Amino acid sequence: MTNKIVVPEAKQAMEDLKFEVANSLNVNLKKGYNGDLTAKENGSVGGEMVKRMIQQYQSSHK
Repeated sequence: MTNKIVVPEAKQAMEDLKFEVANSLNVNLKKGYNGDLTAKENGSVGGEMVKRMIQQYQSSHK
């Protein structure tokens, strides 16, 4: 299975969210290669992105 964006128009929104979350967590994320970051740093960004997307979905479907 590959990670594929189902809605291509959402690609930029996902990138924006990723950088917004990284900034709020004080993770020095940059465009391009980020192999210098730890798995914990990268995981915290991804986890927080999922958390925020779930919260947004739940608040819009009440």
